[in-house]
Amino acid sequence: MAEIKAGQDAELDVRPRNLLQVLGPGLITGASDDDPSGIATYSQAGAQFGYDTAWLLLFSWPLMCAIQEISARIGRVSGRGIAGNLALHYPRPVLLGIVSLLMVANTINLGADLGAMAAALKLVVGGPQLLYVALFGVLSALLQVFVKYARYVFFLKWLTLALFAYVGVALVVPIPWPTVAVRLVSPHITWNADYLTLVVAVLGTTISPYLFFWQAEEEVEEVKERDGAKPLKRAPRQAEPEFRRIRIDTYIGMALSNIVALFIILTCAATLAAHGVKDIQTSAQAAEALRPIAGPAVFVVFALGIVGTGLLAVPVLAGSAAYALGEALGWHVGLARRFERAREFYLTIGAAVVVGAVLNFTPIDPIKALFWSAVINGIVAVPVMVMMMLLASRPKVMGRFILPWPLKAVGWVSTAAMAAAAGGMFATMGR
Repeated sequence: MAEIKAGQDAELDVRPRNLLQVLGPGLITGASDDDPSGIATYSQAGAQFGYDTAWLLLFSWPLMCAIQEISARIGRVSGRGIAGNLALHYPRPVLLGIVSLLMVANTINLGADLGAMAAALKLVVGGPQLLYVALFGVLSALLQVFVKYARYVFFLKWLTLALFAYVGVALVVPIPWPTVAVRLVSPHITWNADYLTLVVAVLGTTISPYLFFWQAEEEVEEVKERDGAKPLKRAPRQAEPEFRRIRIDTYIGMALSNIVALFIILTCAATLAAHGVKDIQTSAQAAEALRPIAGPAVFVVFALGIVGTGLLAVPVLAGSAAYALGEALGWHVGLARRFERAREFYLTIGAAVVVGAVLNFTPIDPIKALFWSAVINGIVAVPVMVMMMLLASRPKVMGRFILPWPLKAVGWVSTAAMAAAAGGMFATMGR
């Protein structure tokens, strides 16, 4: 009977699905990587160094794909998120330390994103910035708590369209495409602290711990929501189509993320750098700087894109923190659960949003706060990636679905690249 049931599960799981149905956790994860804080980083890269940092988006794409696919596999095979697996296989103090740092970094990042969204909206329509912070925070929290999971994910998928605003912007400014093509494959690297700091910042933005936790947990949610789906350790016949879906979803999601980041760098290189505007600290500053150079239409599209990407990123930041804390403490977690069944989980989401919003009402410098968020992410990312690589290589965790050697090799390269980036970050601090 168990064999028959497994076969039925496989049949249910391999029915033809269109691309929109295939795209899910990977697409949303990749799109959320281009949050307002990330936009500020890419804008600074383009403004300060022109086309000389564009190669980083080509370099980081396979690394992102590998580590995010590994995250997704862990969730889909085991039926647990990253924190849930760490809780089973690593000492509790290690788990709680990582989760605590993740909570702090995510909350700071979330607050910065709310502030950037509000500043961008104020640039376009005027009005009180702090009121917009509160409204965006309330809207995000209410959607996560009270909207049914399937509908909410559908909403997040469509929000990814906001990213195409930056593709459109890049297509209407004069970009020397032959120069860009040469710099992508033959980069001009400046060996000084400022350039290396930007390299570290871009890598730290594209490969970030909250993305690992989110994508693994969304695979767990997919198992709960899809009829007949089970963790692959229990339903191995579902593995082939599921791994294929994860790969397509992740590779497209990470490609979208990096293409959009590339276009932001190119836009700012062709406009701001070309006109001597070198110092960009926030995404709203980038939008404002574009207005006299590229015109009001480009300015408006760029600014509204910040709002759209923020609406996508804020729930991912809050949700990944709540997933990690909930699994670490043994709570019921999941956006597919009703509020009364996962009260602590949803309260954590609300608390993260509230604290992030409140940061905008304090004298705390948001630029310095984001700097320390990047430092914390640099501390957290490498050990989490090492533990993920070890988890995904253990039969006790993955059953017969331990990592194939090509994926394992790229995963370790990604981990080494992040270790180098973190080392570079600490080496350049204070310079």
